[in-house]
Amino acid sequence: MNIDFNKNEDAMKLKIAELNKKLAEISLGGGKENIAKQHKKGKLTARERIDYLIDKKSNFLELGALVADEMYKEYGGCPAAGVIMGIGYVSGKQCLIVANDATVKAGAWFPITAKKNLRAQEIAMENRLPIIYLVDSAGVFLPLQDEIFPDKEHFGRIFRNNARMSSMGITQISAVMGSCVAGGAYLPIMSDDALIVDKTASIFLAGSYLVKAAIGEEIDNETLGGATTHCEISGVTDFKAKDDKDCLDRIRKIMDKTGTVESTGYNRTEPALPEEDEQEIYGIIPEKRDKPYKVREIIKRLVDKSEFDEYKKDLVKAYFVDMQE
Repeated sequence: MNIDFNKNEDAMKLKIAELNKKLAEISLGGGKENIAKQHKKGKLTARERIDYLIDKKSNFLELGALVADEMYKEYGGCPAAGVIMGIGYVSGKQCLIVANDATVKAGAWFPITAKKNLRAQEIAMENRLPIIYLVDSAGVFLPLQDEIFPDKEHFGRIFRNNARMSSMGITQISAVMGSCVAGGAYLPIMSDDALIVDKTASIFLAGSYLVKAAIGEEIDNETLGGATTHCEISGVTDFKAKDDKDCLDRIRKIMDKTGTVESTGYNRTEPALPEEDEQEIYGIIPEKRDKPYKVREIIKRLVDKSEFDEYKKDLVKAYFVDMQE
């Protein structure tokens, strides 16, 4: 049997070139115009967020880039199912990262989008990987909403998986970096840590227009479900970030303090002395116990490197301001 190796090689190279071309097109998501719109709002794209989040000089192993290829042509297509998923290192730990691509139909969920998210959760559970959700979605793609929820392998199972991963001790971190609407609003709130970006992100079951249509109340989206509302009033989210990069930096800090499932969720890094003088604790605590003192100054003299990421700081601050008023 004679094999023309040169012919086979040329054919294979052509196939690889075609695949790389297709992947390059998919990487643009909804196109350069929609990418520019994201930047104009002060937001990074989903792929830019992932690039910033993962450790420098590390790689992101994207999974399912060809999901939804050639699907939904009547609606203009849905590159990568409108969501990017893969495995990357964050603060030295291997994580499963899922990021809604807001350049594709504002990050709306098509039926195949739900399937892809479910697969991401399955991979996280099978391999006991922490999972990070970068949420930026307008919710369900309404023309196909009847195909997204009804079955046990559809959208609703995502929330069951949230609960299952929690019971397994698998860390889940959600960053709301844009819209987070309707059914999709449950996912970040069922995570261990929920972050939200100020002014560009919001969480609600229905936006201001639907509120007005339903009950006649006029309200803007920021007041209805923005970062201040959820960090200082409702307590739905844990951390308020000033922009995308600040939010992603906070995720890196959280992951730096997170260990493996086997180590009960805490890291086992080398301990370090506080940078503040421990002996000063004696001068901070008053002799009489009924006198107030600054507990944050105590914490700085107890924890490693005097580093402390305060939980629900904005909510506590808002509560005491309200009490004083």
